[in-house]
Amino acid sequence: MVDNLTKKQRSFCMSRIRSKWTSPEKKIHNFLKGSKVVHKMYPRIEGNPDIVIKNKKIAIFFHGCFWHQHPKCKYAVRPKSNKKFWLPKLKKNVQRDKKNINFLRKRGYSIIILWECEVRKEKNWENTKRNLLKKLL
Repeated sequence: MVDNLTKKQRSFCMSRIRSKWTSPEKKIHNFLKGSKVVHKMYPRIEGNPDIVIKNKKIAIFFHGCFWHQHPKCKYAVRPKSNKKFWLPKLKKNVQRDKKNINFLRKRGYSIIILWECEVRKEKNWENTKRNLLKKLL
């Protein structure tokens, strides 16, 4: 299947995709801050978690459903065009996630993975907040 956008249009669309401080990540940050949970966003530690709660040795990864291929999620669609590029890229993302999680676990961190679909929709967000607080307390 051929891309229906020009190279310039595709480049513009892709440039709008942020890697840090997306609206769901801001939502998580504001929730943690409001709950008085001392945390660091995007710490410079090996394993690259999105959030670290240092005093409890908890690493939180915030995964986009598409980019990290959330199992059984309707947002984790497989691309229909340029499969030779996208499928290996997405597979490498998942492999890197596993490697980073194992690395941090070996260093004594507890791992929490938050998925985009759990934060983006309001009905899911309420459950996610409750579950996150249980894990943090």
